[in-house]
Amino acid sequence: MRTAGWRSALTYGCVAILCQPLAACGSAENPSASTNDKVATKASPAIPADAPLVIAFGDSLYAGYQLGPKEGLAPQLQAALADDGVVARVQNAGVSGDTTAAGRQRLTYVLDNAKAKPALVVLGLGGNDMLRGIGPDQTRANLDAMLAELRKREIPVLLTGMMAAPNLGSDYAKQFNPIYRELASKYDVSFYPFILDNVVTDKALMLGDNMHPNARGVTVVAEGLAPLVEQALPTAG
Repeated sequence: MRTAGWRSALTYGCVAILCQPLAACGSAENPSASTNDKVATKASPAIPADAPLVIAFGDSLYAGYQLGPKEGLAPQLQAALADDGVVARVQNAGVSGDTTAAGRQRLTYVLDNAKAKPALVVLGLGGNDMLRGIGPDQTRANLDAMLAELRKREIPVLLTGMMAAPNLGSDYAKQFNPIYRELASKYDVSFYPFILDNVVTDKALMLGDNMHPNARGVTVVAEGLAPLVEQALPTAG
């Protein structure tokens, strides 16, 4: 990870010490927008029925926690792709509070009920495992199982990483932090080391809880992910 990424992860981890119960809660439905940090709204281009499908499968960082319908990761990533001339449909499959175990349980349902075979799954879970102090071996096993299922279905993956909070101790961090990079290497998938890189260190890009990005923060995340998504899509290049 870049040096900036390590600084971002450390800041996020320090805040997580104080906010553990919050990130592990929340409903699957996105609450109404409750921030003043609105992204600029513009007309969305029509998406052809046969456009590649990207499924954003994660927790509250994916689900658009406390954001409006067009402010979460899925709609903003779709818009970022469109700005680059890449037409794709990005489906929000984020559920606030999800652990890797919960994600593992619902992955096959989401894939089986998708309107088309996904051209890519953006996978980002494990933050709630870390906040709850769940054993890293369980986190690794669940992520491994999800990646194995996606490989079996021949669906490309972009894996987004998380870092352990310092209060969990160095032993926990040594087990947790390498999980994402090692699994990305094992399954030869695209990898974005820290989902909140270049966001969590800027209060102007975060909600008041200092745990979740606001609409502008999600824009930064989406713009960071877009090039990797574009590389994986059949329309890229």
